[in-house]
Formats: sequence, C-alpha cells, structure tokens
Amino acid sequence: METTTTKGKLYLIPTTLGDNEPLEVLPISIKQTIESVNHYIVENEKTARRFIKKINPRKSQQNLKINLLNKFTEPHEIPNFLEPCLNGINIGVLSEAGCPGIADPGADVVKIAHEKNIQVVPLVGPSSILLALMASGFNGQNFAFNGYLPIDNSERKKTLKGLEKKSRELKQSQIFIETPYRNDKMFQELTKTLTENAYLCIACDITLPTEYIATKKIADWKRTKLDLHKRPTIFIIQA
Repeated sequence: METTTTKGKLYLIPTTLGDNEPLEVLPISIKQTIESVNHYIVENEKTARRFIKKINPRKSQQNLKINLLNKFTEPHEIPNFLEPCLNGINIGVLSEAGCPGIADPGADVVKIAHEKNIQVVPLVGPSSILLALMASGFNGQNFAFNGYLPIDNSERKKTLKGLEKKSRELKQSQIFIETPYRNDKMFQELTKTLTENAYLCIACDITLPTEYIATKKIADWKRTKLDLHKRPTIFIIQA
C-alpha cells in the first residue's frame, strides 16, 4: 500500500531587534524550535548562524542547512527552499531583525508554503512596528504601514503631505521607516514638511538599552535636538 509522507512545518522565528541577549526579549518557544530545526531560510547566513549560536551554543553549525532569501534571490529559486517540508522536515525562517514576513522578504516563501499546503507556524517575538505603535499613543485600531518612502526629495515631500492628509481624514496612524543612515535627514524633512499641529512619534533602538520613544507635535520637535544616525527607527504620523 502506498504511503504519504507527513509534511514538515514552516516556522516563522522572530529574532532580536538589536545586539541584546535573545532570551531577554524572546520566549522559550524560540529556543525550543531552534533546538529541533536544522533547515533554515534566512536573509544573511552570518548573522543567522550567530543568532542560532547565541540561542543554543551547543547546536552543531555543520548540520545546519541554510538557503538565502534576500533581494538577490531569483523568484524561481524560492519554491525549492521548501522541498524539505514536502519530505517531512521542518524549516525555520529567520529575519534579520524582528518578525519574518513583516517588512521582510520572508513573506515570499510563506505565500508559496500556503500554495503547497504546508502548515505555517508564526512564533511570538518582537515587531518594532507594533511596539512603536503601542508606545506612540496613536490610533491602534486604524493604522497603515507604508514601508520606505520615495528617495527623490520632491516625491518624498509629496508623500509626507499625503500621509498627513490621509491620517487627518481617516483618523489613521501612518507608520514608515527609513534607511538608518538617512534618519537625520528624514527627521529634518518631517519638521519642515508637516504642519506644526501634526503629531509625530519617533521610536528608536526599540528593546535596546539606548531605546528612545517620544511623541510630540511638530512645533515641539523643531526645538528638539536628536541624533538618529544609523539607529533603527520607526516614524509614525498622526494628524
């Protein structure tokens, strides 16, 4: 009689948001999953191996099977990453920081997993987007994450004005991010572009010892000195 292999599961494994001790911000379920899984889909092999070693120093690095999923990965390669699941082997997806699939290329492999009827298991862990919103004092029932804004100055200014307008009309919190080395420029543009009565939350280095989260009107931000250079930051507008 022909037998069918039970499919493995695809575990979405959150990582830390910075260089802190993993189990200070991650639940024990992360450690238990890392201990049992040897196949991984990751953005960066070096940082993924470092994270796994921090979680479980005794785990054999030689036994790890790692596929890279980032901006250089060809779309036709991604379905092959799930072959172990089809053969009954569990796979873990690791983000560079925070939760896989949220502002992260892991969403591409998750979509294919659903198409192949592979069970997707999201594990609990930190999301800088949600943590920033929690701490902002803004509308947590109606919000939008806009990812990265346009790099072109005129397009970005137009987008910022549009986000403020949308926030005012829909009473919706508008969340976005910037490449860390351009954070200071973004902060300056926000104070110049938004109306003085609009509120802005800046959430920086979330969960780290240097964490800084503050919500102020633009008029007050204009009088605030801030150094956000190369510090992971979430920006939220509430008009």
